[in-house]
Amino acid sequence: MCGICGFVSKNTITLDALKRMNDTMYHRGPDDSGEEIYPASNGYTVGLAQRRLSILDLSALGHQPMHSKDKRVSVVYNGEIYNFQEIKKELGDYPFCSTCDTEVILAAYLKWGIKCVDRFNGMFAIALFDRENGELYLVRDRIGKKPLYYWLEDGNLVFASELKPIMECSGFERRIRTEVVSRYLYHQYLNAPDTIFENVYKLEPGMVLQFLAGKVKTWKYWDLKEVYQNCKKNPVTDYAQAKGELKELLNHSVAMRMIADVPLGTFLSGGYDSSLITAIAQSQSAQPVKTYSIGFNEEKFNEAKFAKEVAKHLGTNHTELYIDEKEMFELVDSIPKYYDEPFADSSQIPTMLVSALARRDVTVVLSGDGGDEFFCGYNAYDKVSQAQKLDFLGELTYRACNLPLIKKVDMLQKMPFKVKIIAANREKETKTQFGASNYLETAYGMVKGEAIPILYHVESAYREKNWQERRMLLDMDTYLPGDILCKVDRASMKYSLEARCPILDKEVMEYSYRLPHSFKYDKKVKKRILKDIVYDYIPRELLDRPKVGFGVPLDKWLRGPLKERLLDMANHDFLVRQGIFEADFVCKMLDTYMEHGDAGPATGANYSKLMWSYFVFQQWYAAYMQ
Repeated sequence: MCGICGFVSKNTITLDALKRMNDTMYHRGPDDSGEEIYPASNGYTVGLAQRRLSILDLSALGHQPMHSKDKRVSVVYNGEIYNFQEIKKELGDYPFCSTCDTEVILAAYLKWGIKCVDRFNGMFAIALFDRENGELYLVRDRIGKKPLYYWLEDGNLVFASELKPIMECSGFERRIRTEVVSRYLYHQYLNAPDTIFENVYKLEPGMVLQFLAGKVKTWKYWDLKEVYQNCKKNPVTDYAQAKGELKELLNHSVAMRMIADVPLGTFLSGGYDSSLITAIAQSQSAQPVKTYSIGFNEEKFNEAKFAKEVAKHLGTNHTELYIDEKEMFELVDSIPKYYDEPFADSSQIPTMLVSALARRDVTVVLSGDGGDEFFCGYNAYDKVSQAQKLDFLGELTYRACNLPLIKKVDMLQKMPFKVKIIAANREKETKTQFGASNYLETAYGMVKGEAIPILYHVESAYREKNWQERRMLLDMDTYLPGDILCKVDRASMKYSLEARCPILDKEVMEYSYRLPHSFKYDKKVKKRILKDIVYDYIPRELLDRPKVGFGVPLDKWLRGPLKERLLDMANHDFLVRQGIFEADFVCKMLDTYMEHGDAGPATGANYSKLMWSYFVFQQWYAAYMQ
């Protein structure tokens, strides 16, 4: 795990400047650093830099930038190619001098060209410079585990694992894209390719970018929509077969991710996904696996006691840390430093705490991320299923409420809340993204000027009639990489900790697409097949309970210890000068929220998430724009 940055530019960027850019990511790689600049064709100069967190081949032979033996190709790279040893066997004629996967990238490119990425199974962000062709390639892994940003302007390109190196680059102007702010406020993150800055983009998951002589070309080497449709053509219809083969794939995936030259452990929340990964890891280890859990003193949020029981059953070396509000609250001010664009999923705070706990002993952890999206685990999927069943009645209600005589009294707004949501859900491209319309309208109303659509108008592209499956695919495209994986990457890398996700293995993901939906969701049982695999390792009575998740008391904080800061952030004169938000609208909304909070009337209810998004944005703005 590392941080990378660099450029292809006709502008003068010195080695010292490149080092300053690179050092903004010290936390991502404290073990080593490297910066180099090379001449390129057409008046361009190429710079490559990396901060290294040593995981494989801890010697100097793993130093980056790394070059091929013939000096034709140079690379900087963040992540892990888990099947590099298998690929290496096909490259027997290459004179390897290290045992790390970075050198395999170079050898694979020389043999197969950029199509070598089709062979890589792992999490990665790669920047590769080919002197012979004058090309720079940027590549991101299939599901977006590793981040990669790029700034493109006036025929020059600057890239980095985080925004900080780009912000540090000479000539970069921090111009905010105000049209994406409403979407951020609503979702609490920005999904690729969007970022908060003009002319800066996230490379999308599964994408290759080619930069040659000022021209950019991009393409998907792994397109989730197409892969899903192709895999569906080869279904696995026998449940026992599916369970056995999926279990085998998960065992192989965990085994590959346990290869490391540093201490390794697992996050263990006590839920199905982390318990499954931990159980498999322990079954493959001769020593007790180190496991880590965070506990909460509030009983309704606390899963640590369940994690402890699972750890005891499996025989792991378990460490738990009980935290209170004060410890979570103390991390609020660090959010902008490590999440260097607005990011407001509040579970980032306990994720940072469990990462700090694990880093005391290990450098690598396995996590259960991906189980909910690929195997239908979120409670929201129950609501999506219900909404599809009621959609016909919703259509009739909507039409009836829009008859001329009835429409005059706005009958739809007088309907019960749940009826109103189903009836108003008429947009075919956003069928699975239904919700309270006033919440959506508020997110739009808070921001000045034009806005891109808050909801993702893409659902027909999945070519899926089942709303649950469609929503799962949408979440794989948006929420998983944009929120969950971003959250874990920044939280773990804050402490120089590498997080690996066995469920997001290429073979596991693609196999899940071959399974009938009833293997994942059956009679309201979510993650059916994953649960049946877990029960082979852990008694169901240790696991069968409602999903809890991390909890942060946003409403209590925003109307308590953060109240004065939030009010300062919504000062009318400041908002007018800032020029991003509608000052009158925000001030009125904040007054209503402070008076009623989440227990108030419709105008103020359930707005703590919006207000937290707003607070985090202004916190970020103060850190980077003022």
